[in-house]
Amino acid sequence: MSVTTSPVKRAFKFRFYPTGAQAAELSRTFGCVRKVYNMALQARSEAWTLRQERVSYNATSAMLTAWKRTEELAYLSEVSSVPLQQALRHLQGAFANFWQKRTKYPTFKSRKKSRKSADYTTNGFRYRDGRLTLAKMAEPLDIVWSRPMPEGASPSTVTVSQDSAGRWFVSLLCEDRPVMPTPVNRAVGIDAGITALVTLSTGEKITNPKHERADRQRLAKAQRDLSRKAEGDGINREKARLKVGRIHARIADRRRDFLHKLTTRLVRENQTIVIEDLTVRNMLKNRKLSRAIADASWTGMRSMLEDKADWYGREVITVDRWFPSSKLCSACGTLQGTMPLNVREWTCDCGTTHDRDVNAAKNILAAGLAVAACGDGVRPQRRTPGGQSSVKQEVVPTVASRAAAQPRG
Repeated sequence: MSVTTSPVKRAFKFRFYPTGAQAAELSRTFGCVRKVYNMALQARSEAWTLRQERVSYNATSAMLTAWKRTEELAYLSEVSSVPLQQALRHLQGAFANFWQKRTKYPTFKSRKKSRKSADYTTNGFRYRDGRLTLAKMAEPLDIVWSRPMPEGASPSTVTVSQDSAGRWFVSLLCEDRPVMPTPVNRAVGIDAGITALVTLSTGEKITNPKHERADRQRLAKAQRDLSRKAEGDGINREKARLKVGRIHARIADRRRDFLHKLTTRLVRENQTIVIEDLTVRNMLKNRKLSRAIADASWTGMRSMLEDKADWYGREVITVDRWFPSSKLCSACGTLQGTMPLNVREWTCDCGTTHDRDVNAAKNILAAGLAVAACGDGVRPQRRTPGGQSSVKQEVVPTVASRAAAQPRG
């Protein structure tokens, strides 16, 4: 029996097709947002360098008013002021994260590399009868409503963006009530890989589609064509750039679609999902495997799992990254010695023959359930000075407790 919970904020993203005038207005808005963000960052950075008093959001808002009155920046008044104020709020958030040591120091936005987007709050748009009209525009956007909006939806924020392939998207943030599916008494352990994207503790292996490899030749040819176009080649270079962007978008769209379907299935079929805490950033430093690891998008898959589990009332448990899941016998708990990556199947002294990935998934599940039973956090902790994993140990003669108690291998 499904249960409807209290409303939460949820974004609904749609593609739209602007008119020429709308595209020009949005392009100007993107440029002004980037300009205001960079100027405000410059002002705050100068105060930081000179060790002056921190420049607050209110100070940058006053600067924006002064900038609009100058002859050089008078064009800032030609676009809606709402996205410009939102850019200052985003900068304030970036500095707040920096001060709390969650991120690095904010960087300047680039015309070529930064995401083209603009945020509108309630006083910057009008949404009535399924028609969205932005400030400074006379006509509503031609949106492809690919899925229904929540009944009686009233967006609080609208974000307009354009990707590298030239496609336009609008995201509406509004309240929605998640419908919790019936709880199921099932748990699964997941071992991420390259040949098999994920191996489940049930023994099932889901093949990695390798979307980037499928379009690698087309992408390489398009990038060569772009490299031959001079910087001032005008429309020809822009056409070549869009061609590269479309191939990248095709790869990303197919990968995202596959991961969404996979993670939705895992969350619907299982009440508890146990995964490893992989340091993907460090793994990408391996020059031989970096392309394959990036194509697998383990980080994206984990984010989807956590978001959907939170949405549907499921639980995601993360085990320590140092847990020796591949070298531990899931039958008797014996820890093996060195095991190179080319060893895909091995036999334990107890006589059990293991598939490396299936055995790892079983151990991950056992360790995750043991961690949950011991009351440890679902997030991995820092390693102790003695070199032991932070996974709590429980003195119970079970496979789960032996798996959680093993030292780093």
